[in-house]
Amino acid sequence: MAMLSSSLVLGSIQLKNRIVMPPMATSKAEEGKITADLIQYYKEKSADEAIGLIIAEHSYVSMEGKASANQVSLAVDADMEGLKALTNAIHAHHTPVFAQINHAGSAAKAEITGFPPLAPSAVKHPRAKAEELPQAMNTEDLEKVISDFALAAGRAKEAGFDGVEIHSAHGYLLNQFYSPITNQRTDQYGGSLANRIRLHIQIIERIRQTVGGDYPLTLRLGVYDGLENGSTMDEAVQACVMFEKAGLDFIDLSGGLNGYLRPGHSEQGYFQDFSEAVKQQVKMPVLLTGGITEAQAAEALLQAQKADLIGIGRAILKDSKWAEKALNTIK
Repeated sequence: MAMLSSSLVLGSIQLKNRIVMPPMATSKAEEGKITADLIQYYKEKSADEAIGLIIAEHSYVSMEGKASANQVSLAVDADMEGLKALTNAIHAHHTPVFAQINHAGSAAKAEITGFPPLAPSAVKHPRAKAEELPQAMNTEDLEKVISDFALAAGRAKEAGFDGVEIHSAHGYLLNQFYSPITNQRTDQYGGSLANRIRLHIQIIERIRQTVGGDYPLTLRLGVYDGLENGSTMDEAVQACVMFEKAGLDFIDLSGGLNGYLRPGHSEQGYFQDFSEAVKQQVKMPVLLTGGITEAQAAEALLQAQKADLIGIGRAILKDSKWAEKALNTIK
């Protein structure tokens, strides 16, 4: 049997294959609420029942962490009805779905959130066009963020999501703490790698207290900033080892401050050197995304021990039957 079509256990659930539809923002929510249009989108993507796991688009954990106007909310209990309708629609097609929870940090805009942007340090975001600096987070801000992530994870579980992914990639708040470019703190949350991922560990631990030990939990780590003085491969490996000890069931690797792309790379699976290095040092499964569009390329990455799961984003966005066709191709 091809590895792509083989099953895999993630915490308390078993995936039917190794194909993952990673989070992709649709901008179909309205004032944070799930819409009929959004439910229809996920119905279509899950309809052929060939995707092993869907990780839904990033949802904000608090209003001050909202990244865009039409983003999904997991920030208040009133969101629950729409979220349950969404998970029910996907589960009708026998496909598990995770929620991805996020805080935008300095990538947030005051005109959308109504709050001044918060960040690890008062440092301009590398992709920001405005010159206004974010506010450096204080102890109270940090405690609220830990609580907000845990409460959002609890809502996700109650709404029927099969697991939760913590977003620490693509230049959002936790990625800002991870990267030495945006984290210039001199307290226990800055400096060494252990300090820069202290907030991640505290969030993982608080979520575990909220959802229990058996509920699947993952984290998407932005392993490559593509900028001078950014985070390193060695740090990515060390961080993933520490995340595993803290209670993750698998790790999802992607880009950092510069987003999901890797400048200068167009090969399928363009973070594979990072995923291979991480996979050699952790026991938990590793999810690789990045420009993978062909079933043969996905299978080759698995066979070469570059990863355990393959994220197929843009190809599934373009073709909702991609997974079904891929599994038939590599039989």
